[in-house]
Amino acid sequence: MLHDSDSPIALVGLMGAGKTAVAHVLGERLGVAVADLDAMIEAEQGCSIAELFEREGEPVFRRREGEVLRAALVSGARVIACGGGIVLDREHRSRLATSCRVVWLEVTPAEAARRVLADRRTGRPLLEGGPAEERLTRLLEARTALYQDLTPVRVDTTGRTAEEVADAVMGALHLNL
Repeated sequence: MLHDSDSPIALVGLMGAGKTAVAHVLGERLGVAVADLDAMIEAEQGCSIAELFEREGEPVFRRREGEVLRAALVSGARVIACGGGIVLDREHRSRLATSCRVVWLEVTPAEAARRVLADRRTGRPLLEGGPAEERLTRLLEARTALYQDLTPVRVDTTGRTAEEVADAVMGALHLNL
């Protein structure tokens, strides 16, 4: 779907792709409001995503994810860091496709595992049950078609800093400062 240059930028991709870090760099460079959907959920719920998954399960989390996406769009956020699994829900994909310029931040499962394991934040519930790289490979296999269907705009983040990825996103979206 084509969007005008005023539509919000939504970053999607596997956990560890750098969505949060890149969103903050983009927000600073563009001088616009940034929404990190996972952080919004954690603030709203007063607990980590891992605790929410454990307490209420993934379906409740996915519903809340859609609620905070709507809230971010209504509030005027111009850059949105989405959770890696936001593409699993048809309604969420539709909202992103019709409201945002979506960019898929691609990362190899090996690089994603390295980044996620280096991140000292509390647990990542979808990585439980096996080695991180194996779990991330399975998640990516399950989601690749959804990411591809959602957007033709892809930026590889492997081996790049958040600033380098932000440069690439801006180039892909033809944004100049």
